[in-house]
Amino acid sequence: MPIELMSRARAGDGEAFRELTEPYRRELQVHCYRMLGSFHDAEDALQDTLLSAWRGFAGFEGRASLRTWLYRIATHRCLNARRAAGRRNPARWAIPNVEPPEPTRLGEVVWLEPYPDALLADPDTAPPGPEVRIEQAEAISLAFVTALQTLPPRQLAVLILRDVLGFRADEVATMLDTTVDAVKSALKRARSGLRDRQQAGEEPPPAAPAERAIVARFVAAWESADLDALVGLLTDDVFMAMPPLPLEYEGREVVARFCALLFDAGRRFELVPTRANGQPAFGAYLCGPDGTRHGTGLYVLGLAGDRIAAMTRFDAGTLAPFGLPRSLPPR
Repeated sequence: MPIELMSRARAGDGEAFRELTEPYRRELQVHCYRMLGSFHDAEDALQDTLLSAWRGFAGFEGRASLRTWLYRIATHRCLNARRAAGRRNPARWAIPNVEPPEPTRLGEVVWLEPYPDALLADPDTAPPGPEVRIEQAEAISLAFVTALQTLPPRQLAVLILRDVLGFRADEVATMLDTTVDAVKSALKRARSGLRDRQQAGEEPPPAAPAERAIVARFVAAWESADLDALVGLLTDDVFMAMPPLPLEYEGREVVARFCALLFDAGRRFELVPTRANGQPAFGAYLCGPDGTRHGTGLYVLGLAGDRIAAMTRFDAGTLAPFGLPRSLPPR
C-alpha cells in the first residue's frame, strides 16, 4: 500500500483512510453477512468495523496486511453482534383469509435475509487464499448461509476464515486471539456440524441457458396462478421457507397445497426479476383490482438440475437493497 497514504491516514486524514479501505468494503460486508445471516445486520457490522479501524489506525503497525487486519476487526464485531440478544423474534402469519397448512417443521434462522448479487465482491479483486475449500458460489447460497447460522459463533468464524476465505491456521489464530490447535479443533467440529445440516447428493445448479428456461416457466406459472405448471417444476423434496415466519415446508405435496391456498384466495402477482445469493430472485407485487401493485416480498429460487429444489420468500422489507420499489405504478 502507498506509504504516503498510510502516513496521511495515521495522521488523521479521513480521505486517505477511505482510499485505503474502499477496495475491501464489499468483501468485508459479504463476510459480515455470512457471519450474521442478515443484510441489515451486516451493513451495521461493516460500519462498526470501519469506524473501529479508523479510530485505531494509528496503531496499525503493518505486521499483517491491511486486509487481514480489517478482517480481524470485522470478525470480532460480528462475534459481538452474535453474542448480543438482538435476534429477531419470529413473525406471525398475517395474510387475511388464508390459513397456512401445518408446517413440516419450524425454522430456527428467522432473521435470515437475502443478499443482492449486485453488491457481491468482485472475485478478481480479492481472490480466496490457498486454504479455501468451499466454492465461492456455494459460499453465498441461501442454503449455505442458513446452515452457517446454526454453528456456534467461534466455529462459524473459523470455518469462514479457513474454508471460505482461505486464511492459514496461524493467521486465524492471531485474528481470534487463540492457538493454532484451538483453530484446528474448532474447524473440525464446524465441518462436522455443517455436514449434518447440508443435504447429501444435491444436484448442481443448471447452466445459464437452462436456468433462464426454468425461471421463465416459473414466472409464467406463478403470474397466471397455474398450479399444475408450477408443481411440474418442483423436485419431490422441494423445500419452502418464509423468514421471518418460522414456517417451513418440505415435499412437493405440502408445498403445492400451500401455493394452492394462495392462488385459490384470488391473490395474483407480478414478478420483477433480480438476483440474490447467486440465485434467481423476484420482487413480488400483489395486483389489486384497481390496477395497483404493492410489493409483498422477495422470492429466491434454489435450482437443482432442471427443477426447483427450494423457494424462499422474504418480507417486503428486503426489497429496498435490491433497488426495488415498495409499489409499482398502475398500468
